[in-house]
Amino acid sequence: MPIALRYAARSDLGLGPKSRNEDSGYAGPHLLVLADGMGGHAAGDVASSMIVGELAPLDGESIGADTALPTLERSIREANRRLSAAMRDDPALAGMGSTTIAMLRTGNKLAMAHIGDSRAYLLRDGVFSQITKDHSFVQQLVDEQRITRAEADDHPQRSLVTRVMTGQVEDEPDLSIRELKPGDRYLLCSDGLSDFVRSDVIQEILTEAVTAEAAADRCIEVALRASARDNVTVVIADVVDLNTSEAPPTVPQIVGAAAVRDREGRRTRGLPISPAEKAAQLTRETRAKSAPAEDDDEEEITAIELAEADSHAMARGRAVVVAVVAVVVLAGAAYAGWSWSQRQLFLGPAGGYVATYRGVTEDIGPIRLSHVEARSDVEIAALPVQYQDLVNGRIVVGDAAEATTRIEALRMLAISCRLQAATGAACGSLPAATASPAATGTPTTTGRTAGTAARPATTAPSIRLTTGSTP
Repeated sequence: MPIALRYAARSDLGLGPKSRNEDSGYAGPHLLVLADGMGGHAAGDVASSMIVGELAPLDGESIGADTALPTLERSIREANRRLSAAMRDDPALAGMGSTTIAMLRTGNKLAMAHIGDSRAYLLRDGVFSQITKDHSFVQQLVDEQRITRAEADDHPQRSLVTRVMTGQVEDEPDLSIRELKPGDRYLLCSDGLSDFVRSDVIQEILTEAVTAEAAADRCIEVALRASARDNVTVVIADVVDLNTSEAPPTVPQIVGAAAVRDREGRRTRGLPISPAEKAAQLTRETRAKSAPAEDDDEEEITAIELAEADSHAMARGRAVVVAVVAVVVLAGAAYAGWSWSQRQLFLGPAGGYVATYRGVTEDIGPIRLSHVEARSDVEIAALPVQYQDLVNGRIVVGDAAEATTRIEALRMLAISCRLQAATGAACGSLPAATASPAATGTPTTTGRTAGTAARPATTAPSIRLTTGSTP
């Protein structure tokens, strides 16, 4: 039977300290994508928008059922390669990354790729299920039966992810093929929804909403009522039978960071990633706005000539006024900049231990723009090498509460390292994988599923660097 997708995408900045949306979402007739960027000041918005930009062309291609999954996998790998290239070209982007969920429809089949802790849910015949498995530290604890699923929902380290797209060759997504049925309702969401709204509430929203648009709007509304401190993004798609329903619109919907247009009007291009490019673009736009039209040249010259008699008398007065204004503006800007810097927090090294700093990570020559606010008892040398590099490179946090949460997460990693060392295992290695399905729906063919392939023994879990991702 002929089927189609009726879809809706929504995104909101959330109520946390983030000043920009690092999520990106895409919904089209053949493609659904959700990417939750991370990296804080290191441009998580660039990472998520680049991923959407790389995958979006799949929505317009004619792809057969046999080639859908390999095609999606190649595009995911190419997007990851582009992240790596962007970080090589601009060191300011080092450390950026993104979760990704992508669903590519061909006929009544759905190819799915997933990496990270963003989630996909399915409501089918009244049964609600999570069809992705989080790649997170807390999920490992659940798999090892060290905590229950209910305890995982409120665990303070649930924002620690073990696998995301970071431009590394070992960033492997879970791949699967599913069969679509009329009446299915799919939800893709960032952790701005799943971390702050319980699954039974999400189920109620999806069950009661009449349309995909209503369900998406309600998800955002409830997340904000729950004081979501992270960006909140949802993509919802209903599977409709074209024999009994009117064909839905096919115009793609793009939200979040990927929806920011560049000067040529393109929507899924990664944001400018070079500070020099940003400055040049701003300069060009300012000049374009201030440049007089050619038709006004003659009128402007005439006005200047008529005013020439008074120009010398007025010039001295203007010079004095301009000088006074300049001094006031510079003094105000200096104070505003200093005041802003003293409201910033980051984690860094201090005497071999993790410390919370107040200020900004950069210095101006010999002038230090930060100072130690508090020193923890977490020894940097006790951490996995990957996390030693993160701390030494500075981890920007949104507020004191998040700093405390991050330090507690690092303390847990240090304890885990000591326990592993006691058993002879390498610090940062992951436990042997256990066979567990990535989905609880009805996949017909499975590629790589979550938990079936362990990371290399020398690889430590990734830590989410975005601010406000933990309540």
